[in-house]
Amino acid sequence: MDILKDSGLLNSRPVYLPMDPNTSLTSEGSPLEDPAPYRRLVGKLIYLTVTRLDITYTVHLLSQFMQCPTQAHYNAALRVLRYIKQALGQGILLSS
Repeated sequence: MDILKDSGLLNSRPVYLPMDPNTSLTSEGSPLEDPAPYRRLVGKLIYLTVTRLDITYTVHLLSQFMQCPTQAHYNAALRVLRYIKQALGQGILLSS
């Protein structure tokens, strides 16, 4: 919930797939002016993959563009958050 709140997506509509099947992420396009929010978001998603194995592949793809992300990459990362919103209770519970 904290990641959704930080990204401003608490009121967004959820999606049922972490990545659009018709989306092809490439390094072409104009880079973001400030890549820091993208890097911060992908870093949070990488941490989340420890308990959410269903987003691992998509987050791995997004992490390949940390050096020079574009708006398409940022939109794909936001889609992962919208996917997480529809399935907040899923994940692996790790006890100490």
